Amino acid sequence: MDIQELNALSPLRAFDESLDGGLGKGNLGVLVSRHGIGKTACLVHLATDKLFRNEHIIHVSFSGNVEHVINWYKEVFRQISEDRSLEDAAEIYNEILANRVVMNFSQENVTIDKVLASLETLIRQGSFNADAVMFDGYKLTVATEDDVRKIKQFAMDMRIEVWFSVSPVRPDVDFDDNGVPSTILKYEELIDVLIGLKYNEAMDKVFMTLVKDGDQLDPKPMRVTLDPKTMLICD
Repeated sequence: MDIQELNALSPLRAFDESLDGGLGKGNLGVLVSRHGIGKTACLVHLATDKLFRNEHIIHVSFSGNVEHVINWYKEVFRQISEDRSLEDAAEIYNEILANRVVMNFSQENVTIDKVLASLETLIRQGSFNADAVMFDGYKLTVATEDDVRKIKQFAMDMRIEVWFSVSPVRPDVDFDDNGVPSTILKYEELIDVLIGLKYNEAMDKVFMTLVKDGDQLDPKPMRVTLDPKTMLICD
């Protein structure tokens, strides 16, 4: 299978259709769940799909382990390329690496102003024309509303998509039936797309629910799930 066929048959097309075409430039998307459900793999799958389509990605890790993130990209690419029998896989992987930058920050020690300034410098002065920024492990539930507004304004000013993978920091958080913690709701106004991930043990699947889409707060199942073995998005 060549790259065009892979893109056409990707389950990410169904993911985008669930969002009426995708997140869109200038918008914030949030993948949220309990710990260990597969948000990082899901975020990397979203990013890899964009790389396959020749888009430029900045992956910002707040976990302190860049090598872990890089290994996730290698594994996700391997899973996809082997499952689809991708032609010239090694060559394609080397090509798409040029369109990805991985950065690492400590949320406790670096202000969001400095993070966004670094991203803007990379995009404007480094001539890296980013299409999306992935905020991996950012503690959105304990961030200030002002910080989230700054990220939202950055997305709008730079005309990029911003995706977050989020788990609650505190252990005593209430979750709704869609896997969404109560602590995320204070940012509801600023979030354009909110997706809850929840593992169903009986069916052995991680279900994805579109909780918010634009101005619509009408939770509905997405057309895709996560495979609990690979943690990749599947039809």
